[in-house]
Amino acid sequence: MQGEDTEGEGTEGSGAAPALPGAEAAGFDARGLARHLLRTIRAGALATCDGTRDGHPLATLVSLATAVDGAPLLLLSQLSAHRTNLERDPRASLLLAVRGKGDPLAHPRLSLIGRVQRLDDTDQTARARSRFLARHPKAKLYVDFADFAWFRMEVEAGHLNGGFARAAALTHDDLILDLTGAESLLAAHDGAVAHMNEDHADALALYATRLAGTGVDGDGASTPDDESVPGGIWRTTGLDPEGLDLACGDRCTRIPFPTRVTTQEALRAVLVDLARKARET
Repeated sequence: MQGEDTEGEGTEGSGAAPALPGAEAAGFDARGLARHLLRTIRAGALATCDGTRDGHPLATLVSLATAVDGAPLLLLSQLSAHRTNLERDPRASLLLAVRGKGDPLAHPRLSLIGRVQRLDDTDQTARARSRFLARHPKAKLYVDFADFAWFRMEVEAGHLNGGFARAAALTHDDLILDLTGAESLLAAHDGAVAHMNEDHADALALYATRLAGTGVDGDGASTPDDESVPGGIWRTTGLDPEGLDLACGDRCTRIPFPTRVTTQEALRAVLVDLARKARET
């Protein structure tokens, strides 16, 4: 993407994964909705096993981002109770819930279970830092404090409630992307993100307002369709073989790709095609 315009043609991939058992009968794409919630909700309730209370669950509020494969990334202080608990017992659950008007239980929410492990590898922590700050720019105020460290949740399973009469059990593979074969895209990730933000802000605004249809705030609540969203301009916070993550201030949304993308050339072609469709909408 670096140094290129979003013009071209052609895509690659084999299309979307099959529907989950039970989800199709309920009339919704459980896998797609779950992955959307993972990528767009900026904070959730983290439940850890409290060692000071015989392992009883302790729920706390945490900010999160996601790795390229969708795994939750957490920045945790050594002073926090949840970090102390995780260093003793890594088992945890994370609840991501959409907030909006009306009955809270009418909105989608996703519960994840897994193990939260500290990242010590230099490359892994650098990638976590980059993706977290893209989602939470104000974290620059404390991200490099000595008592903070990076953690990743290794998701084992999940449960999605998409609203009334819409629920599905989810596996690791339903939630976390298999990045096999996407090495070329991963290598181009940072350059592509920077290029889109620096040179194609107009296209990003079109994606968010014309294709997403709404702005989506940091908690997932819908906002009116408006190209001049308060709080700044739309930018991309990351991409992966399945889609493009966008943010404007505290608002987040995601643009799914029509097919799986694994190369820089295919990414460029998909983004051009999406821009064309957005202009025609």
